[in-house]
Amino acid sequence: MSNLSLIQKYNVPGPRYTSYPTVPYWDKKGISTKDWQNTLQYSFKESNDEKGISIYIHLPFCESLCTFCACHKYITKRHEVELPYVETLLKEWDLYAKQFSEKPILRELHLGGGTPTFFEAKNLKYLISTILKTVELHRDYEFSFEGHPNNTTKKHLQTLYNLGFTRVSFGVQDYAERVQKAIHRIQSFENVKNVTEWARDIGYTSISHDLIFGLPFQTVGNIIDTIKKTSDLKPDRISFYSYAHVPWVKGVGQRGFDETDIPKNDYKRKLYEIGKFMLLNYGYIETGMDHFSLPTDALYQAFENANLHRNFMGYTTNPTQLMIGLGMSAISDSWYSFAQNEKTLSEYQQRVEKNELPIFKGHLLSNEDLIIRKHILNIMCHFETSWKEEDMKFKDIIRVILRLKELEKDGLVLITKNRLIVPKSARAFVRNVCMAFDLRLVRNKPESQLFSMTV
Repeated sequence: MSNLSLIQKYNVPGPRYTSYPTVPYWDKKGISTKDWQNTLQYSFKESNDEKGISIYIHLPFCESLCTFCACHKYITKRHEVELPYVETLLKEWDLYAKQFSEKPILRELHLGGGTPTFFEAKNLKYLISTILKTVELHRDYEFSFEGHPNNTTKKHLQTLYNLGFTRVSFGVQDYAERVQKAIHRIQSFENVKNVTEWARDIGYTSISHDLIFGLPFQTVGNIIDTIKKTSDLKPDRISFYSYAHVPWVKGVGQRGFDETDIPKNDYKRKLYEIGKFMLLNYGYIETGMDHFSLPTDALYQAFENANLHRNFMGYTTNPTQLMIGLGMSAISDSWYSFAQNEKTLSEYQQRVEKNELPIFKGHLLSNEDLIIRKHILNIMCHFETSWKEEDMKFKDIIRVILRLKELEKDGLVLITKNRLIVPKSARAFVRNVCMAFDLRLVRNKPESQLFSMTV
């Protein structure tokens, strides 16, 4: 079957699998605070040694709305919101620190958003330095943050570097003026060049650029120009994402353009194939779904050493079991359960001020969930999985294999007696492979569209 025919056949709504079960399939009854605390404490005892823990901090403020963005954010130009929010974050962290039997060993810390560089450098320093006083650092710790090219300053970069940050990701998306206007994210190549070179000069060892294909008005010429400009700056890793058009989730924020302006189907896939071809030609190596890295980057090395991990922060080189999410809408992961914070700023801050963990929903994983989670994690990170070992078997494994037969016939998977491999040529369909394992999705197919298209 031709590649175009495969795209037409398998381009269906599907999850990106930053978790299993995916958020829409969490138990409707949610999770009790007691169950969350129990799994949190159990996981901490298991992992607070060689593995260490991760902290994700959600900094939701943005000065303007980017219409491609599906993140939880709060639009404001009032920078007096910074310090009160930082104080709430620190109070929430204190609530978590009290749950632990000993000082946490911090292996990974990531600032996401929103726009982390909305915050003044001095406020970020106060936030991070206060947390660091309460933890021990893992010998292989990694700190990273997301920076907006328009407002990331040398002071931001130097301040965070001095605190231990060595990785930064800049959101670029596309350099075409028409595309930038459509998504309300106007930034010049000069700005991206400046922040990239500043970061490199200061000493950051991993600089990433985020690019998106399938944006409104985007053409093949735009992709070629954007990839060429990106290669000139030679970031260590590149995320090359499909635009997730989910206006039913985010409302008017993703309706800043007409549906007919968005590249679709075979043309959208052409944008990706051309971009991928160029990235490979420029020396980047496909490392997990939608990610490309230079062979010198830690992401590629983690992939090669089978240490790549995936969670709500995306791909990470640190396979931590326990991740604490701080901030409005942040999601925590104890491996055995998930817990999401209140999604609105006021409710989040009110709950923390009452000395409550600000959880508004979550999911306690069943034994079946845990096994499926391992398989999906293996496929997303290593493009293979196995059910040879007893602890990787589950009741419906035969039905999963039967569902995979059609993909096997189309060359998207290779299946032996107890192993599955996704060939290099089929990695674009990795989400479809995971969907065959997703028993909660199979057993309860949605009546309306919940996810973006897989291809």
